[in-house]
Amino acid sequence: MEKIKVLIIDDSLLFRGTLSKGLSRYNDIELVGVASNPFEARDIILELKPDVLTLDVEMPKMDGIKFLRKLMPQFPIPTIVVSSLKESVFEAMDAGAVDFIVKPQDSTGDVSSFVSDIYSKIKIASVAKLPFRRRSLVNIELKHEGVNGHVNPRNLVAIGASTGGTEAIFSILSKFSSNMPGFVITQHMPAGFTGMYAERLNKMTNLNVKEAKTGDMVEPGTVLIAPGDYHMRVVVSPKGGYSVVCEQTNKVNGHRPSVDVLFNSVAETAGRNGMGIILTGMGNDGAKGLKKIRDFGGYTLGQDERSSIVYGMPLAAYMLGAVMLQLPLYRMSDEIIRKLSNW
Repeated sequence: MEKIKVLIIDDSLLFRGTLSKGLSRYNDIELVGVASNPFEARDIILELKPDVLTLDVEMPKMDGIKFLRKLMPQFPIPTIVVSSLKESVFEAMDAGAVDFIVKPQDSTGDVSSFVSDIYSKIKIASVAKLPFRRRSLVNIELKHEGVNGHVNPRNLVAIGASTGGTEAIFSILSKFSSNMPGFVITQHMPAGFTGMYAERLNKMTNLNVKEAKTGDMVEPGTVLIAPGDYHMRVVVSPKGGYSVVCEQTNKVNGHRPSVDVLFNSVAETAGRNGMGIILTGMGNDGAKGLKKIRDFGGYTLGQDERSSIVYGMPLAAYMLGAVMLQLPLYRMSDEIIRKLSNW
């Protein structure tokens, strides 16, 4: 079995030692080096060609985000950002990181759990495809479009994603005007980050985006993001229309929030008025729920292999027969509008 070559980049000697020791327990990991700053990292990358990087954001000489922006056009290596600053995570994802993890506050924290989590993320990152694209070029003079004519309030669009999904979701929503039906989204993300992610999308798109709470209405022009560590379900509201319920019931497919929980509820509540979209991510969460949306008369889309950072969740849904149309990411927005305008 070929080992995954990992480079740790962090200015903390203690943290480098802790992570190195922790990852050494795994037989499929080869730690090819540690670096205290991006300049040391550059030389190791050129010489040893690691498969995956773990990267601190706060470092002397050059911070991790600036390093990513310089690195990715030349060496698009799957990178997991390790940061104690929540605000910087989405800038790092924008710069090309495939995933993130919160650094333990101190050595007395649950280090073993942290090492286990970052190991899982390294495994996923090792199979990620990372064709570097400069968003600043892709989104120049973006045309914002909405549904032709009146928005049907019974229509509902549900999106599910995991690794690579934060940027994929932005890519889709950024092309819409406010003349769209309600969106509900489950993105695998820990508690404490979904609110910031929703705020970021709210500022960067023409839609009203917020982290969901029980009782929120799914209204035209709005996007509700499932809160971290809570499942989100769509229900028929006593006021008419749709609303959501957020609850901390058992994990599904190892996740909370789970895409399957959301998709199942959309199938049962919206029926033929529901649309389900499965995007990049590892595993099979969302496949059965997307199939249910299709079986209940709804419309279903899946991201194709070439444009997926990790073609796991879309593949599982496709193999199950849940996907009616598979598309590259750049065509998703147009197809959503086309379908909604003729529904």
